[in-house]
Amino acid sequence: MIDFLKATWQNRRLLLKLTKNDFKQRYLGNFLGVFWAFIQPTATIAVFWFVFQVGFKSQPIDNFPFILWLVAGMFPWFYFSEGLSQGTNSILANSFLVKKILFRVSLLPIIKLLSALAIHIFFILFMYGMFIYYGFTPELYWLQVIYYLFATTVLLLGLSWITSSIVVFFKDMEQLVAIVIQFGFWLTPIFWSMKMVPEKYHWIIELNPVVYIIEGYRNSMIYHQWFWEDLSGALYFWSVTLVIFTVGSITFRKLRPHFADVL
Repeated sequence: MIDFLKATWQNRRLLLKLTKNDFKQRYLGNFLGVFWAFIQPTATIAVFWFVFQVGFKSQPIDNFPFILWLVAGMFPWFYFSEGLSQGTNSILANSFLVKKILFRVSLLPIIKLLSALAIHIFFILFMYGMFIYYGFTPELYWLQVIYYLFATTVLLLGLSWITSSIVVFFKDMEQLVAIVIQFGFWLTPIFWSMKMVPEKYHWIIELNPVVYIIEGYRNSMIYHQWFWEDLSGALYFWSVTLVIFTVGSITFRKLRPHFADVL
């Protein structure tokens, strides 16, 4: 872990440059360019808001406007899904760097995560602006989003090490990740509340570590609950995340020597 942090710091300029290039290349040739990175998630939020707020006339949840409750769960999911899908393809997309002896290939998933992170930071500021527009005064609790952002990034890095190394040898991994993301969206309490589910089944839903992130954003923005107040949830999340992180680092290290031959 120490070596990885040192390598990340030593290659920080290269990582930022590669992230900038990756961000541009993804939208190269489009008339609106990088603006599509912000337009697509915004359009998704608008569609869900119209369907549930206008169509089904969803009522405020816990005395909060439905749209605010929705974005507090959707925005972190956008970051997770984008980071995982892009991180899975990080080795294949940068295959030319795999053969560079001096480049630490384990840093490649970070390029995709930084690209997704830049978009997510914009939406965090956008979320703050929405709450202020609806008349809510900024609270100290809002700063907790930084903690949950860090937690999401660590989880994503571990998962990306696993999926990006396996997809080199098993191309179907990309499709499996897409299916997991699709199922995860509907099985995670993003636009439905945990209160809709009988309490005896909550522990099954909470096995999903992303639930801790989604609920954490809402606790920060809506319910004003500090992260240490949910000690059991934090212990479970970090236990699962550290296991994934460790398994990911071992998997990546074991398969790394064979990347160049397969690619």
